[in-house]
Amino acid sequence: MDDIRFDGRVAIVTGAGAGLGRTYALALAEKGAMVVVNDLGGAPDGSGASNRAADEVVADILDAGGKAVANYDSVATKQGGDNIVKTAVDAFGKVDILINNAGILRDKSFLKLEEAEWDIVLAVHLKGAFNVAQPAFKIMKENSYGRIINTASGAGLYGNFGQVNYCAAKMGLVGLMNNICIEGARYNILCNAIAPIAASRLTKDVLPPSICEKLKPEFVTPLVLYLVSEQNTDSKMIFNCAAGWFSRTEILCAPGICLGDGKRPVKAEEVRDNWAAITSMEQGRPLANITESFGFLGSILS
Repeated sequence: MDDIRFDGRVAIVTGAGAGLGRTYALALAEKGAMVVVNDLGGAPDGSGASNRAADEVVADILDAGGKAVANYDSVATKQGGDNIVKTAVDAFGKVDILINNAGILRDKSFLKLEEAEWDIVLAVHLKGAFNVAQPAFKIMKENSYGRIINTASGAGLYGNFGQVNYCAAKMGLVGLMNNICIEGARYNILCNAIAPIAASRLTKDVLPPSICEKLKPEFVTPLVLYLVSEQNTDSKMIFNCAAGWFSRTEILCAPGICLGDGKRPVKAEEVRDNWAAITSMEQGRPLANITESFGFLGSILS
């Protein structure tokens, strides 16, 4: 079995100063990639800044004989995103791989959540991924090659009490992935999303120590390495991953039922009386894009 290697490839990992991002950066460098280690160096809630976290990871890579540079910009601004990509181009000439990993938490129940807590979480997770992906995508398009990972979450996919801002941002990353896949397909730019569960600064106060011990970030890294490798040709997929468990999850559209003919009014009572057919997920399947949903309308649109 051939080893997965990244010789000659340039990778950006955001939030790479600790936790999952650190393991990605170290593993990519070990396998030959040139790595931009981005980390603002702030607290789990996004406050503060320090160069130390990114510098330590870069030092570990250099000590092991790898190639890496640090970047300390915040992903939450367009200027920060542009600077992160510029760091890669200035140091290594291009960008082949982007792992959108940076994140913070400002957990509050729905009624207690303040606007500022909503804004900053979406700015880091969702807008942050856009801010880095857009300039990286431009370079990937020019080179007809790119691999992008968006870090979603089971909280976004399935919900979690007290994390309305986080859940909304993480589900938004799935939407961002969908369009990157569609627009990047002709340029060999692939994008996938992962929903990892791992022990980190963000989860250490939420999960008991006995569980955290089994949720080492290193158990998520193999999936990420494969997804950003040349060997992977799949795009627009979402993966759960934790403790060595890997599973694909998917948004499906079922055939449902067509009420009426597109001309006569449809009554609410008809919806009620056909509720079982409307809500059935039998024969549900993923769609490549929104246009495919028109196919379920059958003769109505013909």
